[in-house]
Amino acid sequence: MNYKNFTALLLQWHTNVNKRQMPWKGVKDPYKVWLSEIILQQTRVDQGWAYYEKFLKKYPTIELLAKAKDDAVFKLWEGLGYYTRCKNLLYTARFIVKEYGGIFPDKYEDILALKGVGTYTAAAIASFCFDLPYAVVDGNVFRVLSRVYGNATPVDSNEGKKIFSELAANVLDKEKPGLFNQGIMDFGATVCRPALPLCTQCPLNKICSAFKKASVNVLPVKEKLMQKKTRWFTYFVFEARGKVFVRKRITKDIWQNLFEYYLVETAANPLWSYESINDFLKNQTGIQDFKIEQLAAAQPQKLTHQHINGYFIHIILESIPQTLKGDQIQWLGQKAVKLLPFPGFINDYQKIKKNKPLFFKFV
Repeated sequence: MNYKNFTALLLQWHTNVNKRQMPWKGVKDPYKVWLSEIILQQTRVDQGWAYYEKFLKKYPTIELLAKAKDDAVFKLWEGLGYYTRCKNLLYTARFIVKEYGGIFPDKYEDILALKGVGTYTAAAIASFCFDLPYAVVDGNVFRVLSRVYGNATPVDSNEGKKIFSELAANVLDKEKPGLFNQGIMDFGATVCRPALPLCTQCPLNKICSAFKKASVNVLPVKEKLMQKKTRWFTYFVFEARGKVFVRKRITKDIWQNLFEYYLVETAANPLWSYESINDFLKNQTGIQDFKIEQLAAAQPQKLTHQHINGYFIHIILESIPQTLKGDQIQWLGQKAVKLLPFPGFINDYQKIKKNKPLFFKFV
């Protein structure tokens, strides 16, 4: 695996392009970084931002937080939920004042031993504040690494956590760990997003396995997602000069080894419109010229533990774009497509399309 290209491109993007602003970015004070990380453990950035600033205004030092009354701190925390975090915050502040004289520990092992601090938070504090070479591994990092290196191991499995933690350590810039860790987290949040990632603007698309194989929307794989009762599949049926995009499902999920069209899985009903389809094609594949032939609501399929809902969107292209070519992709004529084994979810669509067109056309 080529780690140097990944690291260099990521740092270049972070230094020259990344404009994401947050009040704790670039901060070296471990108290402030720790406070921000505890607040953000179960909280969105936009919500946590205000709480971070309120806490720092009232308790600008760890000593003042340690001396505070429990009820006053809990009142300030009110609305954030997951109050165990607040209990741990108070306990740890008092522990550091008592055991370390108010000086935040500067060794990874000691940071990790603090109550309420896990491997991610410990790596963040160690790298941001003390330039220690520990890689942060969160959902953003899992997603970026899974896509760039084309790894379909479920990120929430024990095996996946081990594999991606080792991969994160390998790509980490050991001389600038804090800068790199902040960069990869921001990259996952703003470019390599869970839904509608900005693939055509991505500085890593030349080395991204998922982009080359048009599998961005099926990575990363999550075991819990596979076990969810309701899933939303949108299949883009790309057709260019009489040939149709198909590929085999190779991940350890439903319908393994059967064929499918271009899949986009979303957490909820995507409620596609012309504008959202246009944005998706532009950002994901770079396709500018196309015709939306039809959009069909799929017939829901009930499996043993899952309900599959979704849509089929038939797209006509002038030619096969470079972004929809790859080792696991085939462009086949209709006769060849009919010979392939598809899951019932897709077969039902093909039958409806042939016998009873219950979908509407875009004008």
